[in-house]
Amino acid sequence: MRRPILAANWKMNNLTADAKKLCAGLKEELSGLRDRDIVVCPPSILISTVKDALAGTLIGFGAQNMYYKQSGAFTGELSPDMLVDAQCRYVIIGHSERRQLFAETDALVNLKVKAALEVGLTPIMCVGETKDERKAGKEKDIVGGQIRAGLKDVKFESPLGLVIAYEPIWAIGTGETATPQDAQDMHAYIRSVLTEIYGEETAGLMRIQYGGSVKPDNIDELMACEDIDGALVGGASLEAKSFARIVRFSA
Repeated sequence: MRRPILAANWKMNNLTADAKKLCAGLKEELSGLRDRDIVVCPPSILISTVKDALAGTLIGFGAQNMYYKQSGAFTGELSPDMLVDAQCRYVIIGHSERRQLFAETDALVNLKVKAALEVGLTPIMCVGETKDERKAGKEKDIVGGQIRAGLKDVKFESPLGLVIAYEPIWAIGTGETATPQDAQDMHAYIRSVLTEIYGEETAGLMRIQYGGSVKPDNIDELMACEDIDGALVGGASLEAKSFARIVRFSA
């Protein structure tokens, strides 16, 4: 059985006081939970605050983005080594908002995934289709293409060291969620692509998250699906009780 992984993506939200309050709430709500991986990804300026606020807990933390170079004239960017130095364990790569708003390509995602793995970070690599692509019946072509390109020549020591997050773009922040069956079908397809790349045994151990308007009232159905191993949570992760209910899913 794959160990569930539930990740909070705060996006561009929260100030220092908000982060401290939210982390205090998570510590209280999630105390003693040991059978799943819990991750908080704040804005980069709050990573140190979150690290201190979550000290002594089993809740991991990470970044929402990084560049693939270790240093240089890349104003505004963060390097893999900087994230390791900040004691991050995870980094979200290729989120749909990065792809759509900042024109990140599959080739850039591939470079970032490799750079993260080289320094021991666990990349959460995001893939997903737009509403028009799904209406046109191209969702598997799009997602399969993103996976094959994003993981081109990517090797890792453990299948637990890389997470795939399927986030249908049409469901992010819209309140519209893929049905559990739609989500399961795509997750099963993603696992088949991973099998094609890495073989059945490795693909069977890799974790695939669902992201897209995940909420306390739909997490149980989603997590009951065979190939859904966790969730990448946006808006619902900004309130401690809401995210804690998602983490404490019942499937």
